[in-house]
Amino acid sequence: MRRHEVTDAQWQFIEPQLPKSTATTGRPPVDARTMINGLMWILRTGAPWRDLPEEWFGPWQTVYHYRNAWRANGTLDKILMSLLVRRNHRGRIDWDLWCIDGSVARAARCAAGACKRSCQLHPDEPPDHALGRSRGGFTSKFHLLTDGDGLPISVQVSPGQRHDSMMFEVVMDGVIAIPQRRGRPRRRPRRLAGDKGYSYPRVRRWLRAHGIIGVISQRDDQRANHKGRPLKFDKKAYRRRSVIEQCIGWLKECRRIGTRFEKLAINFLAMIKLAIIQRYLRLEFSDRA
Repeated sequence: MRRHEVTDAQWQFIEPQLPKSTATTGRPPVDARTMINGLMWILRTGAPWRDLPEEWFGPWQTVYHYRNAWRANGTLDKILMSLLVRRNHRGRIDWDLWCIDGSVARAARCAAGACKRSCQLHPDEPPDHALGRSRGGFTSKFHLLTDGDGLPISVQVSPGQRHDSMMFEVVMDGVIAIPQRRGRPRRRPRRLAGDKGYSYPRVRRWLRAHGIIGVISQRDDQRANHKGRPLKFDKKAYRRRSVIEQCIGWLKECRRIGTRFEKLAINFLAMIKLAIIQRYLRLEFSDRA
């Protein structure tokens, strides 16, 4: 087995989640496992699509087509949801403390120049393609939500200059309700940790309205001008926020995430979700996990 390819145990879990071909005419369907392996290779190496080894994975256009098809029909979301449910049923999701943060990804030159009709062809594609100018230059930003063990729960993308707090509600509302063994599906933690970039009254009001305890440090100017009771702040819980920094660092080891090459925001988000799927697969089906 070559590097970055899925193992037999991982494939046995993924295969039932993939759509089955019902066509009776035309070309025979390609091997789905080969397509998955091709996507994992592109994800980790960050190589151009045209450099995908044809002798290993077949024509690059086929792998590219399946990436787009599985993004559009929700297959990637289905696999991710199945992994979340599996991990939750095994008691491996920390519902006590979640962490939120954002990270900038430098956009390559080839990420610019998306077709003007792309927003018409893809209703989910934002007009700015989640590309913008920040101090780091031509960038995108992904906003990540993890549990207390640093396992990704939700992710969204935005232009690089977008402030983390502006995407707070979008990230939190993007959490898929996870079925529980007993009771209703759950999508909220007991506490949420964030850095000073989330120390805004709007964010704290949202947390109170949803019954979540905020573990967010006040900025120095807010602390100096604060009136009334001091805000409660759990320093011990806040130290656990380092897990999301570690998770971001791991995701950026996938070179397709550390640098954005995709022209469309929906494709960049799909590659991040693929990296999250790979993370879960390694944890769930590894002897070292």
